[in-house]
Amino acid sequence: MKSFFSSIQWTFFILANIVVIPVSIGFAFGLPIADIATLLQRTFFVIGITSLLQGLYGHKLPLNESPAGLWWSLFLIYAGFVAAGDESRDIVLRSLEMGILIAGALFILLSAFRLIDPIKKLFTPLVTGIYLVLLVSQLAGPFVEGILGVGYLKKGFDGKVAIFSIIVLILAIYLAKSRRKILNSYSVLISLAAGWLIFALAGITKPLSLNVTSVFSIAKPFAWGLPHFDTGIVLTSLFTSFLLLANLIASAEVVAKVVESKEKVNYNRSGFIMGVNHLISGCFSVVGAVPIAGVAGFIATTKIKEKLPYLIGSAIILVMSFFPAVMTFLASLPVPVGYATLFLPISNLVVLGLRDLKDTLADVNAPAIISVSLMAGFGLMVLPSAALANLPDALVSLLNNGLVTGVLICIFLEQFFKWRSRTTEKQAVG
Repeated sequence: MKSFFSSIQWTFFILANIVVIPVSIGFAFGLPIADIATLLQRTFFVIGITSLLQGLYGHKLPLNESPAGLWWSLFLIYAGFVAAGDESRDIVLRSLEMGILIAGALFILLSAFRLIDPIKKLFTPLVTGIYLVLLVSQLAGPFVEGILGVGYLKKGFDGKVAIFSIIVLILAIYLAKSRRKILNSYSVLISLAAGWLIFALAGITKPLSLNVTSVFSIAKPFAWGLPHFDTGIVLTSLFTSFLLLANLIASAEVVAKVVESKEKVNYNRSGFIMGVNHLISGCFSVVGAVPIAGVAGFIATTKIKEKLPYLIGSAIILVMSFFPAVMTFLASLPVPVGYATLFLPISNLVVLGLRDLKDTLADVNAPAIISVSLMAGFGLMVLPSAALANLPDALVSLLNNGLVTGVLICIFLEQFFKWRSRTTEKQAVG
């Protein structure tokens, strides 16, 4: 009986961490409810499989997979380009599909040749700090628009939606900061359920259509079409991949300590499985799946340290994906509720970024690197696409993304100053 309830808790924990992202992506790209339901189905299918693969063959910890926040942010950023008329929705989705597949291949190669640690050294606290600050800057617009109801029930600002979204936001912040462990551990799930109920009572939910054609169905691959190569998205995907490797290591380390695991995590093996998981994610046209560090708080609160309930919970998520009625119901989640619920966790990324940057200020070159990288990144974010119209397509794709360009500048400047310091030291010794 204990294992049964533990498995149910794991199921709801995994569900709470995956339902918002595909729904918000579907909304951002203007997909109809039926397409959002199938996206949700594919996400549940992929998360169920990838969580089982990592638990059985990868890190072998009770550490579930979830759509990566970094991938999610890139989807939202490119959805903004589509909304502005700068990009084609179909091409962007197929390009992101390709980006996730390339990331998967990269993870597998790095793991096979045991290159994870050397390459990860490029992503110093200075680089990750710049990345996180620029990331939140690009996400701020979509999140604020979502909470204000822009494009939800009508094209512009919706006062009624905004008021209730802010109420949900306040509730989510209160629960996340509650001293009661049960409340802060389940703050996302509770906020989602309460917010959905509030919106329903206020009459601001979209009509729920359970007009499904079959009781049982299996997720279909390449739902967005065959992958499309886009230079800018590929570069963005490569940077995201390196950061996700750091996320994998950090998440596994934290969970291993909480469950008091006696077996050392094999990161090359886990990285290889993460590559396989990304290939599965790309093939089924969903956001790339990664382990999430928040699991540690869930385990510490519930005291469920055994792996079996986690594996059963992952299997239940997989089984749920085969029932279209369940997916259609979950796809009707009001998107403003999703944005309000995740506003605090996403905005907290900038705090992590600033902490990383603060720790680098002892380096005399750090202030200049930070200033130049952020100035360039922010400037390119607000630069009109028309200003780059006469440049080569590859360069346009790069400069259209202030996030990637700012990080590139940061890496180049940091490595240049390190090289110059080493050269100066050698000359002084000589």
